[in-house]
Amino acid sequence: MTRISTAGKRWRLRRLADADGFFSMVAIDQRPPIFAQLARALGTTPDAVPFAEVMAVKRALATGFAGEASAMLVDPNWGYPAVADVLNPAAGLLLTLEDHRTTGDRRSACIADWSVDKIAALGGDAVKLLAWYHPRAAASVREHQQAFVQRVGEDCARRELPFVLELLLYPLESDDGDAYREDPFKRADDVLESVQVFADPRYQVDLFKLESPLPAEQVPALDAPGSQACARAFAALHAACGDRPWVMLSAGAAAGAFERVVGHAARAGAAGFLAGRALWSDSLASWPDRDAVSAHLAQTGRERLRALKALLAQEGRPWQPPPWQPDVQAEGDFARARP
Repeated sequence: MTRISTAGKRWRLRRLADADGFFSMVAIDQRPPIFAQLARALGTTPDAVPFAEVMAVKRALATGFAGEASAMLVDPNWGYPAVADVLNPAAGLLLTLEDHRTTGDRRSACIADWSVDKIAALGGDAVKLLAWYHPRAAASVREHQQAFVQRVGEDCARRELPFVLELLLYPLESDDGDAYREDPFKRADDVLESVQVFADPRYQVDLFKLESPLPAEQVPALDAPGSQACARAFAALHAACGDRPWVMLSAGAAAGAFERVVGHAARAGAAGFLAGRALWSDSLASWPDRDAVSAHLAQTGRERLRALKALLAQEGRPWQPPPWQPDVQAEGDFARARP
């Protein structure tokens, strides 16, 4: 049974899922991938993309998926200011905490002047943290990441905000410079070991946002030849999460590949997805033609989201919090027990 530590976390985690208990969440918090795509469209460099162009893209994405996603993930510097008035108030709101800039060995830090407390004050339903992690990285790097994640988990527990931890493996031996591209040579054992580390209760993770244990392009269709070995890898991922719900991230996978990934994940026990580029990346190919982008999101992006939701309903296991009633015997007991 899923363990939830506090009443506040329980309530807010429910807001991230739909009425049936599936997490069909859309991520528009991406920064370097959007900078790079806009740079190609505008004929400039990623660091020269105008601030207003990034905000305009995020507004187009939020508008395109409003009313379809069970929750939306946004960043505080470009995303939230651009989309606050078009977000669906009936859906959940996640805000990202990590800076997109990292050290060469992928040590994480928070966005400047941003915190769990500020996310709580803004009305966020959950905190999302991306932590790059590799079980064979140098001990000092692993220790830094573990301590960083633990501090965030403690801050989330103090504010009763669900802690959504995104784990991404990265290549140790070589790097092509695209930090957000899925490592095509990753090993399933490294993905699983990373999850097992952070499933320890001291990190206080409430929902895992995970990459496929196998490169997305290598994941076969459900019940296709070779799917049994793939199913075992996803089942191991489910086991590694312990009693916590988990969702799949798209990691820039193509739409078709990600649909196969979601199918295997749902069948293995995932309660949903938190996807970005697999839903909307090719919609931005028409930028700066905003009408064309909006049309592609409406015709293609939303249909992809609907198809994934249907796949979850067919193959997945909805998440529901366990029955809960405070142990109170008299007036004032519950209020007195609150921190």
